[in-house]
Amino acid sequence: MSITEKLKSQPRLKKFLHWLLVKTSHSAPRKWVIWFINPFVHKRSNKALIMPNARLDLFPFKNFEIGPNSIIEDFSVINNGVGDVIIGHHVGVGISNVIIGPVTLGNYVMLAQHIVFSGLNHGFADVTKPPRVQPVITKPIVVEDNVWIGANSTVTAGVKIGKNAIIGAGSVVTKDIPAYTVAVGNPARVIKKYNFETAAWERV
Repeated sequence: MSITEKLKSQPRLKKFLHWLLVKTSHSAPRKWVIWFINPFVHKRSNKALIMPNARLDLFPFKNFEIGPNSIIEDFSVINNGVGDVIIGHHVGVGISNVIIGPVTLGNYVMLAQHIVFSGLNHGFADVTKPPRVQPVITKPIVVEDNVWIGANSTVTAGVKIGKNAIIGAGSVVTKDIPAYTVAVGNPARVIKKYNFETAAWERV
């Protein structure tokens, strides 16, 4: 029996170990986890820059990776508590972005300010319980290479944004966006597509 299976079969032990990692009703790990465990678990390029006022709510039981020449700006929040957060190389995570896993950002992704990625939703099927105490549902968000996302946008769980796509400022992305397109609005819809024959962006 694996360690994971043993923990699942012993909920009291699992609850105790979770308490050792994070305080009850908190979303941030304990200081000893940040200092003594995370540096040996997560893959952080020594050429990546994480600004001092960024908040990294990272746990050792999920993955966090950031590639070379990527930056996480001040006041951004990264949380891998319910899903991996993978950031490629030459990625710019703008000021006050929120990234809640599972989220994968490809290479040369450019994120403006105040963008929210949330790979989780709180369940609400049982109306006898508040959503806060119901199980979370996760669906991975995937952003492929060379994507640019404008300020104040939101990307919801389960969405895939294709390579070289552009998302206009203030958009709410609830469905997949194809590669080489421009999408805007709430909900976001494609308004332009790149035509390789004419080498131009054309309205659709």
